[in-house]
Amino acid sequence: MRKLIISAVAGGVIIFASLYFAGLIADSKDNRRPPSQKVVKTVFVDTVSNTTVPIMVPANGNLRAKKRVELYSEVQGVFRPGSKLFRTGQEYSAGQTLIKIDANEYYASVQSAKSNLYNLLTSIMPDLRLDYPEIYPKWQSYLNGFDLEKTTPELPKMESEKENFFITGREIVSNYYNVKNLEQRLSKYTITAPFTGILTEALVTEGTLIRTGQKLGEFINTGLYELEVSVSKTYADFLRVGKKVELSNLEKTKTYTGQVTRVNGRVDQNSQTITVYIEVQGEDLKEGQYLEANLEAKEENDAIEIDRSLLLENNQIFVVKDSILDLMDVSPIFFTDKTVVLKNVPDGEVIVAKPITGAYAGMLVKTFDESKS
Repeated sequence: MRKLIISAVAGGVIIFASLYFAGLIADSKDNRRPPSQKVVKTVFVDTVSNTTVPIMVPANGNLRAKKRVELYSEVQGVFRPGSKLFRTGQEYSAGQTLIKIDANEYYASVQSAKSNLYNLLTSIMPDLRLDYPEIYPKWQSYLNGFDLEKTTPELPKMESEKENFFITGREIVSNYYNVKNLEQRLSKYTITAPFTGILTEALVTEGTLIRTGQKLGEFINTGLYELEVSVSKTYADFLRVGKKVELSNLEKTKTYTGQVTRVNGRVDQNSQTITVYIEVQGEDLKEGQYLEANLEAKEENDAIEIDRSLLLENNQIFVVKDSILDLMDVSPIFFTDKTVVLKNVPDGEVIVAKPITGAYAGMLVKTFDESKS
């Protein structure tokens, strides 16, 4: 009995001791969380100062030579070699022969007609000396200056009705115009360069039989180009001939200054755009080269231009008032691929200059003026 009591007391002591030490261990564990620190983001800001913002309309297109000639043959014959090979990329000076077609047979017929005219003139000289001595010296001078190897000179001016009847009745006038017609056609056997330029297309080679109406090639002036661009009809009233235009290549490594020379008076029905032609010069420019243009359509007063990413979907922007973000309604009037022009933003307003991740109205921020830094 005594042993049973001792065992019960010892068991109770052990149980109470276990509970006591378990409580001590449980109370020693710190479950409290450290207080969270409030993060204040630093934002870049700008102070609004409304100015006159030029509205620049971006456009692009490919260069095309302003002076170009498509070469066609009006006569038939064999293409004879010249001083230069008729090849793409060949340069010619103004007046230099591009193509020379064999005209020996036709040249003989021209000389025959000129000879007949000369014989007619010679046959009337005795009659002129006897019947019209007052006009004889004029026609004798014309006959002396008549050269079969040169272009037929213009007939002397007939001053009286009798002279006109006499000369016309001998078929001199009709023969003269027949000769001039043959000479004009003979000149078409030789095609010369109308200006200094380069051959961009060659469809025939020396020795080719050329037929009437056949296209021979294309010749352009490399000193002057036109850029054809399409602009929204919204800016039709602001596009004027003579305006300067800034141009750049696709890589943005070179810039050029062009000038609006023509504006189409018709709006394209499908795209609702207007075609504008910009003239540009440059030694390194090539036909077909792609250029981008910025057309100054108009100027907007009392406006600002900001990064497009700062404009929210509901036409609002973030402003900072007493270190707290707020929203302001604005009126966007023009968009480019990177910027937007806004109105209804008061002068002196502090606006956010760079996008903020997770921004919301009422957010506490710290301002950093980038312009001052």
